[in-house]
Amino acid sequence: MSIKALFGLFLPCMNYHMAISLILCYLTLSFIYSIVEKVAQWEKCKAFYKKHFKNSFLKNHVPASIVLVILFELLSVGMNLTGLYSLFVTGNTNMALWAMLAVAATLTLLMTGQRIAQDYSGAMNITVYFILTVMGIFMLEIV
Repeated sequence: MSIKALFGLFLPCMNYHMAISLILCYLTLSFIYSIVEKVAQWEKCKAFYKKHFKNSFLKNHVPASIVLVILFELLSVGMNLTGLYSLFVTGNTNMALWAMLAVAATLTLLMTGQRIAQDYSGAMNITVYFILTVMGIFMLEIV
């Protein structure tokens, strides 16, 4: 039995959008975990980022920066879930494309913060998520 047939048994609406759906799910779960971690461990998170940005102009703006990142991540999660719903119910890819663009903006914000902190390996790690997102955007553009 092929993978497409296996998925078709459980999710018939995913026939043409399996890869996009999986990318959206992966990015959604990644951002949800990130949001929960920041909120549940607020003081620990704030202390970590104060140290992380101690030599940059962001050192006095850490709490506001964390809130901004959480808002971007929430927006991305909301758009991803809406995009998944749209794919599953109608097969329409427009919202999924907008969701991927929101994720790309969020990841660009995160990467910029890492570069400002001169954490080049941290910026490089975010690039892996960005590449996955750009692959998703590319797949949506050719559908």
